[in-house]
Amino acid sequence: MEPDTASAIERRLADLEQEVARLSALAEPTAGHAADAAGEGAAGSAREQPASDAPGAASAGSDDPLWFVNELGRRAPGAVMMAGAVDTAAGPVRWQYGLMADGLLSEDWSDLARPLEALGHPARIELVRQVMRGAHTTAELLQLEHLASSGQLYHHLRQLVSAGWLVSPRRGYYEVPAARVVPLLVLTMIASS
Repeated sequence: MEPDTASAIERRLADLEQEVARLSALAEPTAGHAADAAGEGAAGSAREQPASDAPGAASAGSDDPLWFVNELGRRAPGAVMMAGAVDTAAGPVRWQYGLMADGLLSEDWSDLARPLEALGHPARIELVRQVMRGAHTTAELLQLEHLASSGQLYHHLRQLVSAGWLVSPRRGYYEVPAARVVPLLVLTMIASS
């Protein structure tokens, strides 16, 4: 590796480490951590608390329907975050992730096309939904109406595994990685709003 490339990578890594440390310092002691995203959920319970003034949004005991946004603006102005506390068949997932908007806007977004494209097909998005709902085996997934053949199923599963939306810990069995549960739900919220 050339010296300029190595130093640029080292600078970028240092910047990322500094940003992670800053965002971690902003998190409350009970907030999700990277270990939680890996499936090692924190003990205790948490309620999902939508952060919008949409009909039906919970206010977590506050009269402010935008409590999450207001608290984020107070703690980390310019940050964009997603978070969730979800109980899944595999156990609780407590997850949060945040970046600064300036950093997001300065990045090259072309690498984002592949994972988003993997979810862009009606059969694939339905496969992910069904896996999140508890259908994990190829036999269960073949029951879906969107698929005409087992060849189509395996084609779509390969796309989803390659993009990281699904993993296959053993042959013929698929699951959504814990670190992808909340991002998938956030994408669903975005698409439905």
